[in-house]
Amino acid sequence: MARIIPLSEGSFTVDGTKKFLPFNRETDSMQDRPHGSLLVEIQPFLVITDRDYILFDTGLGFRNPDGVLQIHQHLIDHGINPMEITKVLMSHLHKDHSGGVSAEDPITKERTLTFPGATYYVNNEEMLYALEHSGKSYLAEDIILLQQRDNVVFTSGNGAIDDYIHYEVTGGHCPYHQVFLVDDGEDKVFFGGDVAPQISQMKSRFAAKYDYDGKRSMELRQEFLERGKQEGWTFLFYHDTKEPFTKFTN
Repeated sequence: MARIIPLSEGSFTVDGTKKFLPFNRETDSMQDRPHGSLLVEIQPFLVITDRDYILFDTGLGFRNPDGVLQIHQHLIDHGINPMEITKVLMSHLHKDHSGGVSAEDPITKERTLTFPGATYYVNNEEMLYALEHSGKSYLAEDIILLQQRDNVVFTSGNGAIDDYIHYEVTGGHCPYHQVFLVDDGEDKVFFGGDVAPQISQMKSRFAAKYDYDGKRSMELRQEFLERGKQEGWTFLFYHDTKEPFTKFTN
């Protein structure tokens, strides 16, 4: 039985500048944010199977007031040593998903991968695209270390990891976005990254302007929704402010 632990870093608004501003839903108002701002959760996930501690995406890479990486603190709060993570699966490398890939030591300024005991899985074409387009959405300094470490597997196309984690390149949100389906024989857990980021987007048909190919993303959401209903998937929602994960029924 797979165990799912959402690792929410909180709610944020983001606008055309691609800056993520913390948002307190009890005290802040969307009317005070720039026009066109979106309200999103930043929510990596830990999925524990019989074989692995799997982390899906790595958050913004922010530190708490004590200087501890937020994502490490969330794991510790759930009784998980960050060194226990065995796999880090990256849907894509936009900074709100990959900011926690590596971290700079506040004192020595040395940068290291945040989960040195894990194997990182990253789409090869996405890696190259991210470095070529470093700036607003991609930050090369967060991810460049992936090319310099031997615990990183660069994938291409569709395939499987250890015969039970399936990955599929979808495009849509960005040219080389990928999704993952964990099928351990008992449960099927689907991480759609930013192709399936919120429950509301699964239920309505629309093409988002912030997607590289909004029409493609819209079609993918419908496809995954139907597959998920038929096969009993649990969907993980990285950007949903209310419901981290759910199953859909016919």
